[in-house]
Amino acid sequence: MGTPFGLITTGFIMIPLLYMYVRTNIKLFAAHYAVALILVYILTGLVFPGWFGALLLAIALFFLPPVIQMGNLYKKKAPARSVMTVGAVTLLCELLLSLVISYGFGFNWVEKMKQFMRESLDTLPASLKGMIPMDADLVVQLTAQMLPLYMIGFSLFYAVFTHWLARKALVRSGEMIPAFRPVREWMLPRSFVWYYLVALIMEYFVKDPNSILFTILINLVPILSFAFALQGIALLFFIAYRKKWNKALPIIGIILFIVFPPTYFLLSLLGLFDVAFPLRDRLTKK
Repeated sequence: MGTPFGLITTGFIMIPLLYMYVRTNIKLFAAHYAVALILVYILTGLVFPGWFGALLLAIALFFLPPVIQMGNLYKKKAPARSVMTVGAVTLLCELLLSLVISYGFGFNWVEKMKQFMRESLDTLPASLKGMIPMDADLVVQLTAQMLPLYMIGFSLFYAVFTHWLARKALVRSGEMIPAFRPVREWMLPRSFVWYYLVALIMEYFVKDPNSILFTILINLVPILSFAFALQGIALLFFIAYRKKWNKALPIIGIILFIVFPPTYFLLSLLGLFDVAFPLRDRLTKK
């Protein structure tokens, strides 16, 4: 699950569970789920060591609470944003609980992450090591301090990915599941502008990497930057819709957002201006 391919393939775990939870009653779902877990453990035990089957069971049980939470909201016809938020928060709480339990059993995830980073940096050729703009130990420390960012990104990815595909399957089966609002209508609260500006100013003055405030800022600023980049993409969709342009424009923006880092900054800036100075209102009036 550490590679991008593993992240995506593992993301499919929740989709059949969520589909079955919505389409059946709780007793039937529990019976099918229990039987599936037993079969998985038995079949994997015939080929792999016993710990592998136990690991698969632990992963399956980890994704069960968000399935139940999202499934209950689907049955109530809750808005898509509420479903995604509850799913992401549930996953995030589970990750935090897993960290606490791990520490209780003497397993330190932060130290393991630092060890992995050190070993990865040691395997780099000398030419690549020279391109790192800061000391290797500082890189390892900053990477470990950004663990909250990774956990939030993990939770959001799985919640959005699961909702996107599970909703398609459920709608095709006849369920009425609310979709997200069109991308062109997405709008962040204006208060996010102040959060972002304050965070950027504080980041300029807070330089001690060992301080709690520094850790908060290096996690908060990327999250807000990403949110404003999405806002910039939403503005491109809005412009294409109002001007009746081809949808290729915002799609190209998304591709560049993924593969060309400078576009990320430009989209964040565009999204910031869209929220701070309602550009859509100006475009609508014109």
